[in-house]
Amino acid sequence: MIRVLIADDHAVVRQGLRTFLELQEDIEVVGEAADGEAALRAAAELEPDVVLMDLVMPVLDGVAAIEGLRARGSTARVIVLTSFLDEDKVLPAVRAGAAGYLLKDVAPAELVGAIRTVDRGEALLHPAVAARVLQELTADAGRAERHDALTAREREVLALVARGRANKAIAFELGVAEKTVKTHVGNILAKLGLSDRTQAALYAVREGLA
Repeated sequence: MIRVLIADDHAVVRQGLRTFLELQEDIEVVGEAADGEAALRAAAELEPDVVLMDLVMPVLDGVAAIEGLRARGSTARVIVLTSFLDEDKVLPAVRAGAAGYLLKDVAPAELVGAIRTVDRGEALLHPAVAARVLQELTADAGRAERHDALTAREREVLALVARGRANKAIAFELGVAEKTVKTHVGNILAKLGLSDRTQAALYAVREGLA
């Protein structure tokens, strides 16, 4: 039997999922939770094989709950079941360790298939989610390549730009001419495909280069 925990803040959703899943011979719904914190407690107590996790819940959201499961050593496989396909929801959930990501309009048979799939140790993502993840991986690779294109000195200059230093202050701190700093800044913008110092500063902070 595949032991399933349902975490969703809407009682009607939990009841609907329970009613359908309990018709399956190989699936047992072992518990429900109305928020992320309750889901963590239930997972520790019930040791489910699969958790169906909503993302938007009170007390503790779905992404934080997934991270909590991993931090506590839970071996439960998590399927995100949500109405959201926004990038700010999808990517954090996948990064947190979700084995599956499905929308709530999924066909019941597909949901059952997903539960069986992730229980076997495989992953299953909604096609649109898979496309988003692939785009992010490609973007990560591109950013890494651009990082590698910077020289050690250019990285130093970029870090100082991110701290709000003007060219003159950077030149003084590094012991070089202000003209040299201007050249470095120009090279940094060209290599990273950015248009100005503000973009460079934001890029450095976002990518952990500052």
